[in-house]
This record gives sequence, structure tokens and C-alpha cells, in this order.
Amino acid sequence: MAISFAVLELTGSASDLGLVLAVQLISVSIFVLAGGVWADRLPRQWVMIASDVVRGATQAVLAVLLLTGSAELWHLLVLQSVYGAAEAFWRPASTALLPSLVPAEGLQRANSLLAVAVNGAYTVGPAVAGLIVATSSPGIAIAVDAATFAVSAAALLTLRVPRLQEPAGHLSFLTELREGWREFASRTWLWVVVAWASLFLMLVVAPLKVLGPVVADSELGGAADWGLITASSGIGVIVGSLAAARLRPARPMFVAVILGSASALFAVSLGLALPVALIAAATFAEGVGHGLFEVIWITALQQRVTPAALARVSAYDALGSFVFMPIGFAIAGPAADAVGTQDALFAIAAFAVASSVLVAFLPAVRGFRSRSPAYAPR
Repeated sequence: MAISFAVLELTGSASDLGLVLAVQLISVSIFVLAGGVWADRLPRQWVMIASDVVRGATQAVLAVLLLTGSAELWHLLVLQSVYGAAEAFWRPASTALLPSLVPAEGLQRANSLLAVAVNGAYTVGPAVAGLIVATSSPGIAIAVDAATFAVSAAALLTLRVPRLQEPAGHLSFLTELREGWREFASRTWLWVVVAWASLFLMLVVAPLKVLGPVVADSELGGAADWGLITASSGIGVIVGSLAAARLRPARPMFVAVILGSASALFAVSLGLALPVALIAAATFAEGVGHGLFEVIWITALQQRVTPAALARVSAYDALGSFVFMPIGFAIAGPAADAVGTQDALFAIAAFAVASSVLVAFLPAVRGFRSRSPAYAPR
């Protein structure tokens, strides 16, 4: 929120805003595999602290530049690139750290708690940022953001984390990267779901983020209605994350993937331009599915992947999540122009249902069953 308004105040260009937002995502994609390797080499707690320090510093520098009137577009591009690189180290380290902190039987509940906290922040954060920007400036909001990284680093310093057993001998970076790939590729359920999720994010999630505001602007009540719709999705994610603390399906991966079909409700309701309350109900259902999927998926990774390689495998998962989304953002508008917004939304709904059902019934996905041990090879 604050970065967006900072760019718009600085240049007034939507293209510049898209460029600033894109460089962070591209930077994460470039560095996330390196982040996975180093999070398996070094104490994960300290990798996360270093990431907090770097990201807090970039936001502090940006806040100073904005508040002193010295900021230029290239400053934002460079700083957001550095921010994205540091975030790439945080993500795999945070996924791999949790199994060291909680017993195996509490892992899914811990993931549920984390998901509620994170998704609650994603729901409330934009409103808080918007209030700060409206009453002061984007620079002040970004300065507040910089301070939050100090809080995070201080919290991480209080952890007492057992050290993993270090591998015998020193392996090269590329060797460790290849080992992580072997761990990733040897689990059919893992690479199949990541491949599906990559396409799903590109062909369903990203286009809905583009076409949703278009429909809200042309057929509904504009930004206010779109805000209600997106808030309903955020609440749904929180509810789904909470439910995941107690729901333990016997075939968790089947359930997680089939929940992807809930996005079709959102796409169809938008395509038909239904009343806002019905669209909000559809986004709530989609959010519940997303919240459940997120907790089930992360727990499966933590339970089934070799602990020493968990950060690297998580990095491959994160790369799959990021790499195609910019394409989805880019093609949504031209596709809607070519076939019409309604037909594009119906096509999104059809893909969401067909792909979810197809992947869910693949033997490796359908046959994935819950297990209690903290680590099982496959």
C-alpha cells in the first residue's frame, strides 16, 4: 500500500508502479534457490534475522529518501530489488525452522497458528497502511514498516533452536542445489502439486486479481465493493487456517488440491456480475479453501521431506509459486480484450475445476495419506 502510493506521488505513472512491484517478485525468484541452500547450510534462525536486518534497512533508507524529498524512481527499484533478494532467504528458512521448534504431533496446529497470524496481518495491514498514508505520508508508513523488522529480529533472537546434524564433508553450492532437486523430484506428489499450483497461480489467481477490479469498476460499485470482496476472501483464509488446526483428513493432499476448485465460484460470480453479497460469499469460500490448502501443504512438506534438505525443497516450491505469476498478470488483460471479460472468467472457472479434479485423482496425490512421524522418506 505505502510503496504504491509512494510511486504514484513520485511519478504518477501506473507503468512505473508495475515496474517497482515487479522487481521485488523477480528478485525473489532469482535468489530463492540460493536462499534454500544457505538456509540448509547455516542456522535457519540466523538466516531469518539477517533477512530482517537487510529488509528493515532497505525500508529505513527508503523512508528517509521519501521524507526528505530526495527519492527518485531508481532508488525504489534498487531498494525493492534488495528487499526481494533478502525475502528470498527468509521464506525457505522459515518453513524449515518450525519442525525444530515444535513436536511432530503439534506441527499442523503450529502451522495453523502461523497462517492465522500471517493472513490476519495481510487482511488488516492494508487498512492500517491506508490510514497512515491518508493521515501522514507514504514515507511515515514505510518508516513504521522498517521498525517492524526490528521487532521481528528481536523476537527471533529469543528462540533456542537445536542445531541440525551437519553433513560430513563440505559440498559445493551446485552440489547442494542438485541434492535439493533430487529430494524434490523424487516425490511425485510434491512436484506434481507444485507444477499444478504454478499453472493455477498463472491462469486462475493472477487473472482474477486483474479482472476482478475491472468488473467491480464497470459492473459493480467500484473500489468500495472490491474492498468488501477482497476483505471477505481474507476472512475466509483466516477461517480456513483456523479450521486446519483440527481437520486431519486421511487423504490430505487430495483434499488440499480439490479445494482449488472453489476458485471457480469466484470466477463465475464475477462473470455473471452477481450482487456483491453473493460474490463476497464466493470469495469467502475460496479463501477458506486457500487457508486449508496452505496449512495442509506446509505441514506435508515438513513431515515428509528430509530435515536437512527442507529449506532447499521449500525453495523449489517457492520458485514454482512465483515464477509464472507475472505472466498471468500480463496475459489477463489481452485475453479479456480478445474474448470478452465474461468468457475469460468462465474459462478461468473451467480450468480451476478441471485441473483441480484431474490432479487430485492422480494416484500419487490421491494415495498420499496422513502419517504421524515427523519424517517419513516418501
